Amino acid sequence: MPSNEQLSELLEPHSTVLLTVECQQGVVGPDGALPELAKEARSSGALANVARLVAAAHESGIQVIHALAERRPDGRGANRNARLFRAAERLPVQQLSGTSAVRIAAPIEVTEEDLVVRRLHGLSPIQGTDVDPLLRNLGCRTLVVTGVSANVAIPNAVFDAVNRGYTVVVPTDAIAGAPSDYTPAMIRNTLALVATLATTADVVACLTGARSSRRSQ
Repeated sequence: MPSNEQLSELLEPHSTVLLTVECQQGVVGPDGALPELAKEARSSGALANVARLVAAAHESGIQVIHALAERRPDGRGANRNARLFRAAERLPVQQLSGTSAVRIAAPIEVTEEDLVVRRLHGLSPIQGTDVDPLLRNLGCRTLVVTGVSANVAIPNAVFDAVNRGYTVVVPTDAIAGAPSDYTPAMIRNTLALVATLATTADVVACLTGARSSRRSQ
C-alpha cells in the first residue's frame, strides 16, 4: 500500500477520474441477473464503498464516469463468441437498453456532472467505448477503478487503462467478484502487479484532504 503522501500525489483532483464499472441494478441490484455476484457486491461492502467514493469525488470536484453494459432487445451488435455471452442471453434478467436494469444501483448517487458510457459489446468498459477519449479530453492521468466484476470487467479495465498510459488506483474494498475468495486472490496475484492498491478510506481521506487544501488557499 502506498503512503498517504504518495497516494495524494496520484489523486490530484484535476487529473484524476473515478470510474464505476457495471454498478447497475440488473447486475448488483437485489434482483440482479447474477445473484451470487450481487450478493457479494452488497455483503462485502463493495457497493457501499463505491457510493462513498462517488460522493467524495463529487465533493472534491473529481470527474465520475459510470460504465454500463447493456444490450438491445434484438441483440444486434452483441458478442456471441464466448461462453459468457451465450449464457447471458439465457439469464432471467436482461440488461436491456432503456430499462431499470441499466440504471445506476443504489446507494450510488449520480449528478448532472457525471458521464455515463454505455456499451453494447465486449468485456471491457474501456476498449472500443467512449471512455478512453473522454479521459484524454478530461486531462486524466490517474484512473480510480471500482465496481464489478473482479472476475472479468475489472481486470479488463485495469489492463486497458495501463496499456493506454494511465496510472490506475484500485480501492480493493470497492470491487467485488464471485466466489468471495476469488477477489483477494486476483488482487494479490494480478492487480498488484499493475495498479496502485489502496482502501476506500485511504482514497476518501486523500480526496477530503485535497478539498480542504483548496479551501484554505
